[in-house]
Amino acid sequence: MADLQPIDAALVALLADVCPVAIESVLLEAAAGRVLADAVTAQLNVPPFDNSAMDGYALRAVDAGKWLPVSQRIAAGTPAQALAPGSCARIFTGGEIPPGADCVVMQERVDVDGERALIPADVPSGDNVRRRGRDVRQGSVLLNAGERLEAAALGHLAGQGVTQVSVRRRPRVALLSTGDEIIDPGTPLKPGQLYNSNRPMLKRLLENFGAEVVSTVSVPDDYARTVALLKEAAEADLVVTTGGVSVGEEDHVKAALEAIGQLDMWKLAIRPGKPLALGRLPRRDGSQARFVGLPGNPVSGFVGAWLFLRPLLGTMLGCPALSQLPTITASANFATSTGPREHYMRVTLQFTPRGVTATAFDDQNSGVLSSCINADAFAVIPPNSEIAEGDMISCLWLAG
Repeated sequence: MADLQPIDAALVALLADVCPVAIESVLLEAAAGRVLADAVTAQLNVPPFDNSAMDGYALRAVDAGKWLPVSQRIAAGTPAQALAPGSCARIFTGGEIPPGADCVVMQERVDVDGERALIPADVPSGDNVRRRGRDVRQGSVLLNAGERLEAAALGHLAGQGVTQVSVRRRPRVALLSTGDEIIDPGTPLKPGQLYNSNRPMLKRLLENFGAEVVSTVSVPDDYARTVALLKEAAEADLVVTTGGVSVGEEDHVKAALEAIGQLDMWKLAIRPGKPLALGRLPRRDGSQARFVGLPGNPVSGFVGAWLFLRPLLGTMLGCPALSQLPTITASANFATSTGPREHYMRVTLQFTPRGVTATAFDDQNSGVLSSCINADAFAVIPPNSEIAEGDMISCLWLAG
């Protein structure tokens, strides 16, 4: 096991010299999930004017505790007139606070008699008023570069009238599945064959991590074809393979990578996922594509995608939120022990007033993909460790 490398060293090798991909401009309506390339400066105050937080009556606080004539009615979207001295204004949520008024009292606290209203005495200045620029100040940074444009961020941009945004191009990924025994669903199975579970699983994860899967290729157990298909795939930004990186006679990916490209690291001190290859492939223009060779076992591929593909794509996109998984300390609801490899156990998390509890799936074998379906996190168990029930452990939360 002395030749096995720790995950920290693998990540250093994986991310060395990685540069963000190019920038493109897209319509805001098409920008969901994209990563902002440049910071956006606010052009407008939000809200653009002082407005009412509720339906009620706008007035000067010094006039509270009196019967006041209702001098105007202000609906949302209606310009307000200056408030007549000694009066109040009927106002609705979002309505502009009239010049001269400094507070709003909710309608439930007001007695109304015709065109006059009895205002309670305890109405402080500023009550129920949403001040101009409370959310966003004109000239401030609205969103920073590297922000992933999810629902609230999209709304933030739309609130400024933005219609076009500069985002990072989606990294292009070629996804290759190796092995004569791996076939696509829809074809009858022959003895010794397996359906390709890795391809749809990894395609979905890659897309969730911000990539565009531009090709999916089946690679036969043939060295020459493996070389040819890797050369072709290298026109993408990232080449991901499943299987073929171990030491079997029919595992050709590692040898092909070493023959035409560069192997940066192979065999990691982690479980599952020991036979994982990291490297680079040459392109026709002299540049290089990144290469990640995942093991063929589906759980190993799932774990490897979260541990390696996610931070790599986060770096390519200049998106800090993708670069690291959140770490949660939890109480182990299980007992386990490890050998010389760090174990990434699939667990569920229960959040209680007393803290977080991690419960491990019973079968942690690398072929049991069902353990990944409802997993909330990977419990990271250090090498050569004994974990008893109730011990505090570190978990990588599979969020986003």
